[in-house]
Amino acid sequence: MTAVTRRALFAAIFVVAGISMAAAQGRIIYSATADPHADIAQAVKTASKTHKHIILDFGGNWCGECQVLDIYFHQQPNLSLLENNFVVVHVDIGHMDKNTDVAAKYEVPIKRGVPALAVLDQHGRLLYSQKNKEGEAMVRTDPASVTEFLNEWKPKH
Repeated sequence: MTAVTRRALFAAIFVVAGISMAAAQGRIIYSATADPHADIAQAVKTASKTHKHIILDFGGNWCGECQVLDIYFHQQPNLSLLENNFVVVHVDIGHMDKNTDVAAKYEVPIKRGVPALAVLDQHGRLLYSQKNKEGEAMVRTDPASVTEFLNEWKPKH
């Protein structure tokens, strides 16, 4: 087995273990009773005062990759990047049947899979949306891919 093959195998085992661990933890990230319209409106108010961007995180508590993304969000340097540059709104998609109007408004095709992210500017204008399961791919690699995403979409002061 070559060194590259061993590294790839190790990375795959790490990701599967991370997803399994996150799913087993069963953290409640997405509130079933939240009103995403109100949450986004509040996020725009906060972001405009603090000159931050807004991340809309579409997912479900049943989603292992969503759990892993949340773990990556809470690891350094991602946590500092989030706290200093973004207001995060978690949007519960139920079982792909809830808040579909919000997903459509921000051009996030949740039927293709979650997690899926959209980035808004401080005024609530769409800057970016994940349309091809990029969120899933991001968490299947490592926390560094989340760091890269956050650095790409943080406000340029």
